[in-house]
Amino acid sequence: MPAEATLGFVYASDTLAAELPQIVQRLQAVLPRVQWVGTLGMAVCASGEEYYDGPALVLLLGDVPVEQFRLLPSALQAEAVLPPELHAWAEQQGYCFALLHGDPTNAATPRLVEAVGAALPAAFINGGLTSSNGMHHQVVGDAVISGGVSGVLFGPAVAVVTDHTQGCTPLGRPHAITEAEGNIAIRLDHRPALEVMKEEIGEVLARDLQRIAGYIFVALPIAHADTGDYLVRHLMGLDTRNGLIAVGDYLDGHERLMFCRRDGNTAREDMRQMLARIKARVAGRTIRGGIYVTCLGRGRHQFGDDAEELRLIGAVLGEFPLAGFFANGELYNGRLYGYTGVLTLFL
Repeated sequence: MPAEATLGFVYASDTLAAELPQIVQRLQAVLPRVQWVGTLGMAVCASGEEYYDGPALVLLLGDVPVEQFRLLPSALQAEAVLPPELHAWAEQQGYCFALLHGDPTNAATPRLVEAVGAALPAAFINGGLTSSNGMHHQVVGDAVISGGVSGVLFGPAVAVVTDHTQGCTPLGRPHAITEAEGNIAIRLDHRPALEVMKEEIGEVLARDLQRIAGYIFVALPIAHADTGDYLVRHLMGLDTRNGLIAVGDYLDGHERLMFCRRDGNTAREDMRQMLARIKARVAGRTIRGGIYVTCLGRGRHQFGDDAEELRLIGAVLGEFPLAGFFANGELYNGRLYGYTGVLTLFL
């Protein structure tokens, strides 16, 4: 434990939801100089290990100078997302890296994240949404809250390296959304959307669409991105009579749509590539600690029961203190992803 610890991340399994206020109170009593941020997860993780199906608590402590970070106490309304004193501090910094936690039961959470980004002069926002079978608590300072977005902002003096990896593989090319309404794709490339999807997924799956559940997803390419990045969204329903596809997101503002599949082997390879990119950017510097936010659909469901996803991090980057949780949505560069792992390293 750093002798002069000032900031702590706390991730607790959702089985500890009722005890979380007492846990935070105890942490405050033992480490009164530490400011805490964190949330609940249906599973949590630490260096090389994943913890499911029972009580687990993961802590990460750092000695970040107090003038180089500020807590975001809670954003509940987009029009007043940052307290005046926090906004003034952020303007003084010029650039901020933010690590946020959000409540997935609040439909406004994606807009709140966008509002935090818009309120900052320049910002890169990572984090994730709470996952829980019950209460959706977040920790900020000495408070346990729910309903909004909270977290921590870092000034430019805090060195951060970050990247993300996705657990799905695109099928075919992006298609123009030529007609849509709300979250319903009506026509792609001027053809019935379902007809286009059937061609992409292949004849075997197209003959029995019930088999695609949990395997085929929609991907929304990010406009003006030169990395081929995309947002994975669930297929919510199919209308075989009218050729329609219901997507787990509104299609307003999206010009293209493609299809993807969950693929464990490809997910491993994509993660290795992500870790190789991060290793090159670390360039031999010491990794002081890290936060890993990964999707509930990854972990044992995609990599197996031996914590392979977490152990890949240590195998490529070496041993360092790591904490994190399995999220109900992952934040990378201010966007809400699914089936994604987001790794943040402090140097």
